[in-house]
Amino acid sequence: MRVTQGTFSFLPDLTDEQISKQVKYILDNGWAAAVEFTDDPHPRNTYWEMWGHPMFDLRDPAGVLLEVNACRKAYPQHYIRVNAFDATNGIESLKLSFIVNRPDEEPGFNLHRTEGPGRSIIYTTHSYAAQKPAGSRYG
Repeated sequence: MRVTQGTFSFLPDLTDEQISKQVKYILDNGWAAAVEFTDDPHPRNTYWEMWGHPMFDLRDPAGVLLEVNACRKAYPQHYIRVNAFDATNGIESLKLSFIVNRPDEEPGFNLHRTEGPGRSIIYTTHSYAAQKPAGSRYG
């Protein structure tokens, strides 16, 4: 199974050159880049771990790629993404987010069905990765 979150998730993995071009687009728009990682890719897990601080003053894509590669080295079997944040007053929101690293094996999700009162049916998604303790979910 392939986790599809953020922009470009349905495409093949981006090369470092393609990542660099996307980061250039981020910086050309005046957005801040940030690198995040997780071993729990559940769709409702929006709070991934930050790798360093958001790069508000950075103007060179190579600097972001340097941080991506450092995160890859430290967490090779985690999901890593680049986020673009628009800090303009009145907007202050995420503009772009894309995955730049995945574990070798993506275990997927289990869909659990529960019947509620009346004829209601409740569906819950459980990540197979989360069945192991944090820090030991991959490799």
